[in-house]
Amino acid sequence: MTEEQKQPEIIDQNPEINTSDGPVDINDSGAESTEATEESTVDESQSTEANLEIEDDGTNSPENEEIFAAFQQENANLKKLLDEKSEQAELTKAQYTRLAADFENFRRRTTKEKENLEVQAKKNVITDLLPVVDNFERARTQLKPETEGEKAIHGSYQGVYKTLVDCLKKMGVSAMRPEGEEFDPNFHEAMLREQTDEYPEGTVIEQLMRGYVLGDTILRHAMVKVAVPKEPVITSEEKKTEQDQQENENTES
Repeated sequence: MTEEQKQPEIIDQNPEINTSDGPVDINDSGAESTEATEESTVDESQSTEANLEIEDDGTNSPENEEIFAAFQQENANLKKLLDEKSEQAELTKAQYTRLAADFENFRRRTTKEKENLEVQAKKNVITDLLPVVDNFERARTQLKPETEGEKAIHGSYQGVYKTLVDCLKKMGVSAMRPEGEEFDPNFHEAMLREQTDEYPEGTVIEQLMRGYVLGDTILRHAMVKVAVPKEPVITSEEKKTEQDQQENENTES
């Protein structure tokens, strides 16, 4: 028998799906399909729940708890390290501020000491030169040149004197001019006192030796003569009367 002869027999054995005999009833097949779909959905939801249970079980596992605890410990260690570094930074900042203040004070103190040292060095040198200036001034007032040779010599050493005075002025040295001023013990030294009514008491009459200052520093006090009031003159009669009064007082006592 050939294959073409066998085919109708197969169709006849399944009349429900044979399209040649009439309409086919598909209600049964659709119901079966819906039931299959519902079953597959239930299976998928069950599998999803199972997966969630597996994931939950994995999250709460001891290994994950150990990892989480390790992270927490590491976080605490890092926080502690950060606090230590912050404290160290604040301490370093405070030390830097203190060192900067100390350095500024040191710089100011060094500058002040340097200035004082320069002034003291100038003072020492100029003080040693002041007697030379005094000698030139005495020579100018005491010597009276008469001949041409004497005048030439006088002009020569006066030129040296002028050069020396100019150098001292450039260094900041100035001479005192106390005549007619009130006596000041900070600048003057009283060598003589003269009784006079021409000047008020305590007035500088004459400068015996010139005083010098270097800025605000006194190089040498000016030696001066100071005016004092005259004492009252007692005549012989007033003196005799005073003696008689003293004798009477002694007799009564």
